[in-house]
Amino acid sequence: MSQPPSPIQPARPSLPSAESWLDGVPTPAQQRQDRYAVAALVTSLPGLVPVSVVLAGIALRRIKRSGGRGKRFAYGALIVCLCWAIFTGVAVALGLYGQLRDGIGRTVPIAQVEVGRCFDADLEAATLRMARIANCRTEHSGEAYAKVRADLAGRTTDETQTIATSACTTAFGTFIGTPYEQSELDMYYVVLQDRAVADGNVLCLVGMPGTRLSGSMRGSQR
Repeated sequence: MSQPPSPIQPARPSLPSAESWLDGVPTPAQQRQDRYAVAALVTSLPGLVPVSVVLAGIALRRIKRSGGRGKRFAYGALIVCLCWAIFTGVAVALGLYGQLRDGIGRTVPIAQVEVGRCFDADLEAATLRMARIANCRTEHSGEAYAKVRADLAGRTTDETQTIATSACTTAFGTFIGTPYEQSELDMYYVVLQDRAVADGNVLCLVGMPGTRLSGSMRGSQR
């Protein structure tokens, strides 16, 4: 008696399960750039460094956990923030160096205040002797605006006052842009020496007692 035929064997192996076909295929969430990474890069460009650093840190943690995209954006944001930090540090260092070079904050005899320098001093004092060099961009008491020539040798006190005041008055109108008689500002002078010299022997100052000035008074027409 013959044997029954054996069942037909499949010609190819069985297909893998549907889930196995998706192995290695990124999910939609993994295909998108992480929104925190994008936000970190965007906020880093205008210099919002603290915000950008926080967003970049959140983005990197999220990307590590989910396998998403956006590492380049996050690291790019951190690099931009580092550049901003270096730029700010250099700017601050240069500013401090400039102030030290210009003597900002240094107290000197009023006669040593250079023309174009602003200063802090008690303009209502009977005798003005000392002043602290100030930054003209910040509030200050006064400004040295000119050094004029005046022959004061052998002059009386009243004559010295008249000649020095006249010389500084002429320079005042040129510097401020308004005649002294029409100005709200006050004028002061310091006699450096009686003999007239080429670079001037009378230092002219401008200020307003009881009022802080801001910026140079050159051309202010006040």
